[in-house]
Amino acid sequence: VQLVESGGGLVQPGGSLRLSCAASGFTNTYYDMGWYRQAPGKERELVAVVYRAGGSTDYADSVKGRFTISRNNVRNTVDLQMNWMKPEDTAVYYCNAKRLRDDYWGQGTQVTVSS
Repeated sequence: VQLVESGGGLVQPGGSLRLSCAASGFTNTYYDMGWYRQAPGKERELVAVVYRAGGSTDYADSVKGRFTISRNNVRNTVDLQMNWMKPEDTAVYYCNAKRLRDDYWGQGTQVTVSS
C-alpha cells in the first residue's frame, strides 16, 4: 500500500497549485481520502476530505471557497486544487487514506506561498 503526493512547489500569493495523490495497492474509492497539512511549529491539520460513502466532501474553514478536493476513480488518485493561495497556506501537505483500522499516509509534498 502506497500513497505518493506530487505537485507541490513555490507559488506567489493569489496563485494556484494542484496536488495529486496516487494510490497503489488499494482502491481509493473504498477509503475516506483526505489532505492534511503541517506548517513549521504547528500541529497537522485536516485541509479537505472526500468520504467513501456518497463522495461528500468537507473542508477546513480556512480553505473553503479556495480549495477543491476531487477523486479520480480511473487513475486512482485524489487531487487538491488550490486557488487564491495565501502565505498562510505554506506547509507540507500529506495525503491520507482511512478505512476502519486502516490509516495510510504519504510522504508529504512542500507547498510554499511567497512573493
